This record gives sequence, C-alpha cells and structure tokens, in this order.
Amino acid sequence: MFREARIYSLAQVGGQCVLVLEETEGPRLLPIWIGLYEGGSIGMALQEEQKFPRPLTHDLFLNLLGAYNGAIRKVLVTSLKDSTFYAEIHVDLGGKAIVLDARPSDSIALAVRQKCPIFVADEVFEACPELLKPISDEEVEDFKKKLDNMTPEDFFRDLKAKKENEGENPEPGPEGK
Repeated sequence: MFREARIYSLAQVGGQCVLVLEETEGPRLLPIWIGLYEGGSIGMALQEEQKFPRPLTHDLFLNLLGAYNGAIRKVLVTSLKDSTFYAEIHVDLGGKAIVLDARPSDSIALAVRQKCPIFVADEVFEACPELLKPISDEEVEDFKKKLDNMTPEDFFRDLKAKKENEGENPEPGPEGK
C-alpha cells in the first residue's frame, strides 16, 4: 500500500543532502540521502522564485514532456533494496499511461515542479528508522548535528544492527547514485 507524502525538510550535510519526506495522513518520516545537485534542484523548485535564463535538467525534461502533451501524474517511492531507494514516475503522455523507473531525488524534483502527488510504499517507511511526528525544533537540531558526523552508511549500518538484534534482516541504505 502507498501513503501520500510531502517534503518535510531538506538539509545539506557535508557533500550530500538529506531529504525528509513526511507521511501526510500519518506520523512517519522518511530520510533519503541525495546528491547536492538534486537537493539544490528540489530547493530551487520549492522556492519557486528563482528563474534561470536557460532550463535546468529537470525543467528541460518537463518542457519536453509538455511538448508531447504529457504530464507527470504522480511519483512513487516504491522500494529500498541493497542500500538503494527506488521510485517510479507515472506519466500521462497524450492519454497513454507510462511508468518510468527513476531515482527518488529526480522523481521528487520533477514532482515539486509539476505539483503532483508523491507516494511512499509502506514497506519503505517500515524499512527505515522510526521517526515520528511531531518533532520539536530541539529534536530537529539534534538530528542535524548527528547527521553532520554521520555518513549514510553509518546511519543504515546502525539500523541494520538494531534490526538484527530484534531478529530481522533488513536491506536499508542511502539512495544509489
């Protein structure tokens, strides 16, 4: 089952960004490590005020899609396997439904621009550390401080050790490049 999500926060941590999605009708949060370029692209789209004289990559994709009477209808974060998040972009191309395999970071950068819904599979929420809303400002700052000294591998290694101690065998990890 998929749950609707939206962007909760986006923060630069060292040479990467951490994108946190929040379950719209529930208490869960989902941190996804993404590249700086993708994080910058999402941040610019969220601000909506920054315009460039030439289209950036995600804008170019949407321009091409629009030229063929297409639009993104939704984005799904579908799974987490071998330290990699997977996503799909659901496109309507002139009345034909098309599903494209994509990284969550690119999918979300496009979803923000197209203003279409983002959904996350329950299994993805369940495979990640339990982060529940509401989070106080103090908890957010504490989380950011921990992230400053933590790599994505550290984050998910700690989670894997915790789950193994509980008798489970997860496959969580950062988004693949």
